[in-house]
Amino acid sequence: MDILHSKIYGHDKPGIPLLVFHGLFGMLDNWASFGKEMGEFFPVHLIDLRNHGKSFHSEEMSHDALAHDISHYMDFHNLQKANLLGHSLGGKAVMQFAIKYPIKVEKLIIVDISPKAYPPHHQGILKALESVDFEKVTTRQEAEEVLHQYIPEKSVIQFLAKNLYWTDDKKLAWRFNLKTLSDKYAEFVSNAIKFGVFSGKSLFISGAKSHYILPQDEFQIKQQFPHSSVVTVSNAGHWVQAENPKEFNEVVKKFLSEDTIG
Repeated sequence: MDILHSKIYGHDKPGIPLLVFHGLFGMLDNWASFGKEMGEFFPVHLIDLRNHGKSFHSEEMSHDALAHDISHYMDFHNLQKANLLGHSLGGKAVMQFAIKYPIKVEKLIIVDISPKAYPPHHQGILKALESVDFEKVTTRQEAEEVLHQYIPEKSVIQFLAKNLYWTDDKKLAWRFNLKTLSDKYAEFVSNAIKFGVFSGKSLFISGAKSHYILPQDEFQIKQQFPHSSVVTVSNAGHWVQAENPKEFNEVVKKFLSEDTIG
């Protein structure tokens, strides 16, 4: 059975481990600074989702599949219980996991995503990624130039370009499984997580400049995560942890250290 690739900080620290899952087109390296800081207090597992980073590729890509992967990961590492944090697609994965395997979850942190279905909104990025022809593109700069034809934001291009790597036969390629992410996009973006209830303590963190969690979403959040609160981090968009890391990290530490939700 395939086990998700991870990097672990704070091996020797006591306490309940924190498992961290990135968003669509991301990888565990996006969370390295966060992992190092939090690893001073407790074990932190930064984890690549399937079809991302250095984790295995598969034709299956659904919230259920992602939840199964987390369960297998915990079993492989002999983790009876963990705190889970997921950003965007990773947030959908840990929500589904918490509903399916509540006994394995101590606390749940969801970053800038709600349980609802979202309309397709990555078509431009998928088109850009599919337009990079690695038979012709031979440098990172050339790949970024192709992306720039479709994507105006330099920060998004840089985020995507972190996934470029050199294969054994000296060709550039994407680390993520672009074919499956494109083919199965509707299954994991345009679907809500399956209905169910996680009664544990949950924290939803929203970026003040982001529109992924709207005021009207809080009703559905409370239905499925009744012991939850929503905190907004200032001066941050969808990539909350990167845009305001100081405030984000403080919110996470406070939630994990307290006995009740404030």
